[in-house]
Amino acid sequence: MAVVASAPSVSSAPWWQRAVPHVLAVLFFVVLACAYFAPIMFDGKTLAQHDITQFQGGAHEAQEYAKAMGKEALWTNSMFSGMPTYLISLHFPGDWSGYLQKAMTLGLPAVVANLFLALLCGYILLVALGVRPLIAVAGAVALGFSSYNLAILAAGHNTKSLALAYAPLVLGGLLVTYRRDKWLGAALFAVGLTLNVHVNHLQITYYLLLLVAIFGIIELVSAVRAGRLPDFAKRTALLALGAALAVGVSFGRLYTTAEYSKYSNRGPSELKSAAPTAPGQAPAANPEDAGSGVDRDYAFQYSYGVGETITLLIPNFYGGASSMPLGTDSNLAKAGLPQEYLGSMPTYWGQQSYTAGPVYMGAVVCFLFILGLFVVEKRTRYWLLAGTVLSILLAWGKNFETFNYLIFDLLPGYNKFRAVSMALVIAQLAMPILGALALSRILRPRPAAAPTLLGTKAPLSAEASALLPKVLYAGAIAAGLCVLAYLASFSFDFAAPVDGELTKQGFTPQLLGALRADRADLLRNDVWRGLLFIGAALGVLYFHLKGQLKVVPAAAIMVVLVLVDLWGVDKRYLGDNKFQRETIAEEFQLSPADQLILQDKDLSYRVLNVQNPFNEAQTSYFHKSIGGYHGAKLRRYQDLIERQISNNNQQVLNMLNMRYLITGDAKQPVQRNPGALGNAWFVSEVQPVASPDAEMAALSTLSPATEAVVDASKFPQQKAATYDIAGSSIALTNYSPDELKYRYNATQAGLVVFSEIYYADGWQAFIDGKPVPHIRADYVLRALQVPAGAHTIEFKFEPKSYAVGNAVSLVASIALLLVLVGTGVYVARRRERSGDELLNDAPVLA
Repeated sequence: MAVVASAPSVSSAPWWQRAVPHVLAVLFFVVLACAYFAPIMFDGKTLAQHDITQFQGGAHEAQEYAKAMGKEALWTNSMFSGMPTYLISLHFPGDWSGYLQKAMTLGLPAVVANLFLALLCGYILLVALGVRPLIAVAGAVALGFSSYNLAILAAGHNTKSLALAYAPLVLGGLLVTYRRDKWLGAALFAVGLTLNVHVNHLQITYYLLLLVAIFGIIELVSAVRAGRLPDFAKRTALLALGAALAVGVSFGRLYTTAEYSKYSNRGPSELKSAAPTAPGQAPAANPEDAGSGVDRDYAFQYSYGVGETITLLIPNFYGGASSMPLGTDSNLAKAGLPQEYLGSMPTYWGQQSYTAGPVYMGAVVCFLFILGLFVVEKRTRYWLLAGTVLSILLAWGKNFETFNYLIFDLLPGYNKFRAVSMALVIAQLAMPILGALALSRILRPRPAAAPTLLGTKAPLSAEASALLPKVLYAGAIAAGLCVLAYLASFSFDFAAPVDGELTKQGFTPQLLGALRADRADLLRNDVWRGLLFIGAALGVLYFHLKGQLKVVPAAAIMVVLVLVDLWGVDKRYLGDNKFQRETIAEEFQLSPADQLILQDKDLSYRVLNVQNPFNEAQTSYFHKSIGGYHGAKLRRYQDLIERQISNNNQQVLNMLNMRYLITGDAKQPVQRNPGALGNAWFVSEVQPVASPDAEMAALSTLSPATEAVVDASKFPQQKAATYDIAGSSIALTNYSPDELKYRYNATQAGLVVFSEIYYADGWQAFIDGKPVPHIRADYVLRALQVPAGAHTIEFKFEPKSYAVGNAVSLVASIALLLVLVGTGVYVARRRERSGDELLNDAPVLA
């Protein structure tokens, strides 16, 4: 085995003295997080996060209901005419892991806490592997300040950020389990995976588990070769138990998400005909195989360019973000472009339609990663190299179709996710870890070179002599890549797809040439910047191995180099210009249109904002919106958007009870729709059809006020029928997000259609308190066969998945608490027996 034997007791000092370096490290991380987000901590500002603003809009109804009623709203009508709150805003009381997260964040504000957690968890990982505290700080900074971490916070992807922050705990538990203490490792793995799954960003968890799987394969091969298969099986079983516990704690959330995914746009449409390529145009060609996940083109829409991989080392190789500020000394400024335009110029010239910034690992980290390929033990270097290579290949997406289309079709669950460029998070974990292990391998106490009697220095130790060429090789490779990038830049034209639009907007050839010259300068300046950091890091390691720089100052300098390198690039994408004094709540101010609409005090009606309706949730804050903002809306509603609403089918908007239209016109901000059908109505005719396609096609000519179309392949009990609805009436008498009450009076039995979205797993219908079955009509709405006379109808949303899932989460949370207590007792007893720390300075992976 590659496990290094435990070192003898490194200190007989009291535990609190040995804890001092760790306490100082944690305080340092707090200072770093607060300093980076100083506008939040000290100026009373907030981070302008687009997705968080949209979340607040979509979640407002559910949050207000929870405050008022003291219970969760499991359904909301604020977005897309109605959907479960499972992926919007829902608390599971049985899941106690949130309390652990609060304890770990030390009361820091959101986003500040995210960065702190990334640093803290990275540090825990490296210390658990036996890396010395100061070197572990350098590795933690590399993990926490990777540019993607800050760029996603700027966009408001807070759950993605938290999932990444907890990933090192999972990897730390994995490595300690197999390479050191199986009990402590399994406990760390369970806690890390619990917190990772708790934040509910399954795509990040999926990529993390790919890295775990690669490790498992390599470890299995090693165990078979070394005859350690029984021991490997025992440790794997412990990890499996930890994983089951982590899943159990979040079971409520996972169960409801899995249930919802069957109906969401992350699954296939039931329609066999393809959707139009654009409103009013012919349908696209049928896909070869719709599968059970998202559409392939949709999934690969954001694919990293093959050439863009070099941004791991040179961030501005392709111009940085889609828009970047240029200074008054730029070529564009010299060419006469007014200064007010320089603050946001399209410097990016790569293949992606939009990017908030490149994935930059750091020049120092890239150098250390290359060094790790020379000096870290084989099993670990192979694992982290394989993870990095897989990460890059997956991120290329459609730019490497031969590999990625096969993976998309065959890898279980992979086709549920989009934005494959996100796969670079695997490299974001693997590269800093290997770099930190390499640094730990180099920075060790060694005898200093001493003058001899003749005035010459003693020769280097055998270890230093063996390591020095490897350090020089790694530096030469890293620097060589920078030089090649610099030379290649003279063959580029720096043209971007957006340049054509600039020309249409009045950009002269002279200005366009100046912009391209600025793109070239951005690339070349970053090459020189990278060479500077690589040279400095190389110098530190060189002088240390030569015996002229001791471990502590060398490690401290490396911390500074890694931090300054990454901090400077991070500020390009999450700088002070991203902060504002206006809070999120203040962003939701009543517009004149909102004020006019809210004068209508009826219990429930819907609003359509024609200004980008399906990519904004501002409207949802005040109204029940036809549109909204969410990556996983109901599949059938997405079909309705693509095939009917986008084609301005007014009858469909009427059946959705769209009473008001927000126009965006200052003179007439609101239009009332006189054709809105209300909350429910009796129909005089029911048309059964044979398939979902026929049901959708019928909507194009349907008069929903009097007719209903029902898919008989799903609801065979509903036959063709006509009714005399004269004198029948129905009205909504009580509204809450997940409970609706109606009072009706019917002259004869008939069918009522409700302007409410059908969702089979949870909505229950009652007539006079007795449960009755209901069906789906008009592709997305609920319908109910009712008897004659005066009666009360209730719809209640009571999904079994929430109740069962929450109960399982509670049991698992109690079990996790017992694991934490047991781990504490185990560590204390081990320390009493050994008289030393359980995890000392013996490196696990040296």
